[in-house]
Amino acid sequence: MNPIANFFSTLFASRTQAHIYHLQTPSFAAHMALQAYYEGIIPILDPLIESIQGKQGIITGYTAPGQMREYISCEEIQNYFVALGMYVEQNRNLLPQDSYVQNQVDTIVELINSTIYKLKFLK
Repeated sequence: MNPIANFFSTLFASRTQAHIYHLQTPSFAAHMALQAYYEGIIPILDPLIESIQGKQGIITGYTAPGQMREYISCEEIQNYFVALGMYVEQNRNLLPQDSYVQNQVDTIVELINSTIYKLKFLK
């Protein structure tokens, strides 16, 4: 298993998970916060992956991690994004340590934290 591909597979899966939650939540604020996430993550991931591949070659070994979850509550969605943010922070060291790569990872963390804020405080 390629750990870099696994890192990105997890983030690709978060886009789909957010879209599922978006379609199932009864909260308009959560609906909009989740839409901002699933529309925002791919435009960050794509150039990040391309910049790594430009330097190191094509990343292979993508997987479909885990199973998608059904909506239970807004709190459960918040917990999902908190765990996702922790995953990114704990595993960002798998990626090249070039400042431009880590800056792009910071943008992912920013999007996750912004989503958590909107889910927690915008009702």
